[in-house]
Amino acid sequence: MSARSTIMDDNSFRAEHADALDPATRALTERREKSLGGSYRLFYRRPVHLVRGEGQYLWDASGRRYLDMYNNVASLGHCHPAVVEAVTRQASTLNTHTRYLHETILDYTDDLLTTLPAELDRAMYMCTGSEANDLALRVAKFVTGGDGVIVTREAYHGTSELTSSVSPALGSGQPIAPTARLVDAPDAYRVDTPDLGAWFAQRVSDAIDDMERAGTRFAGLLVDSLFSSDGVLPGPAGYLREAADVVHRAGGVVIADEVQPGFARTGEAFWGFARHGIVPDVVTMGKPMGNGIPVSGLVARTEVLDAFSDRIPYFNTFGGNPVSMAAARAVLDTIRSEGLQEHSAAIGAELLTALRGLATRHEAIGDVRGAGLFVGLELVSDRTALTPDRALALDVLEELRERGVLTSVAGPHGNVLKLRPPLAFASADIAWVTTALDEALTVLTS
Repeated sequence: MSARSTIMDDNSFRAEHADALDPATRALTERREKSLGGSYRLFYRRPVHLVRGEGQYLWDASGRRYLDMYNNVASLGHCHPAVVEAVTRQASTLNTHTRYLHETILDYTDDLLTTLPAELDRAMYMCTGSEANDLALRVAKFVTGGDGVIVTREAYHGTSELTSSVSPALGSGQPIAPTARLVDAPDAYRVDTPDLGAWFAQRVSDAIDDMERAGTRFAGLLVDSLFSSDGVLPGPAGYLREAADVVHRAGGVVIADEVQPGFARTGEAFWGFARHGIVPDVVTMGKPMGNGIPVSGLVARTEVLDAFSDRIPYFNTFGGNPVSMAAARAVLDTIRSEGLQEHSAAIGAELLTALRGLATRHEAIGDVRGAGLFVGLELVSDRTALTPDRALALDVLEELRERGVLTSVAGPHGNVLKLRPPLAFASADIAWVTTALDEALTVLTS
């Protein structure tokens, strides 16, 4: 486990960068440090001061336009008019909690469930993905009577005490629960095996056996089906089936963390887990469901959720409030009306093809992989040895930032560019990305 947090400390502004800033930017960073403290992080050695967004684009305080290649929270696109209108209309009418009757939460739930397997028939709502995963873990522990949870070695599942204890991507300063087990992610680029599904299932099985030897009862597997923080590892569709079978045979539950893979992003399916032909026991989702409005959810099989809800009343003051539900409904409607799942598949394929073409000209690009509009581009110093090049990746980010392209890195080595734009990203934007990458790599490796 890395001492640094791969999702927080890589691609971040640090105090030693301050001298290179213009006076206005430096003053803002100092004000932020004084007001907000040291736990927060800023992207880039020269932070970006954003003031406006529209679709896949962002503008800074000087009026410069950027292409957002990272922000899945504004999943449809920044300030999408359908969401703005729905939120404005509902906020001007009523916003309160879920202990009063209201149709919006029920109408949305009925619609949301049509996108999921029939076995998943109950929903609960919160405000953040962390809360959704926190509740999912509590449910898993209730239904199984265990507390042993398996996650991948560079996973990130949230910031609550429970979810951070199964989020090794936060770095070694964050203790991992003694009942948790970390397994290697199924990395098709680095794992030499003819059957990635069997390979990953064996790691899960070994972790369950290790729990039993330690006297820990197994509760479940919590997994992001794109292994986003592990380096964006979509792998071949279907390879998670064997691991899910192992979990169920051992009496555990499968929790699909869909905060990043869900809501049409992969193009191949509406949900990331659906690419693999599995039916999880619990599915969690986060702010992309509301295009950035604080809303999250948990959907589960009735028999799984009842083990918790029959004993524990649950109340989240603004989880599922009418304004958030209006935003979520607008997102679901827009995904359908604008054909965004099909769009994600088509434009994602174009982007992969263009980036793989770039790899023929740059030896530093070791691998390009993705599903829909979620792509990982891995940088290496030696293609034969697959040697990760974190330093190059971080320098590339800075060069991209100077060329108006915003993104960040992922993976245990911090060497994978995580390209995850809002679904508004279009074919016409691909040239901006590839040209900026081509120029950045040429400058840095020539």
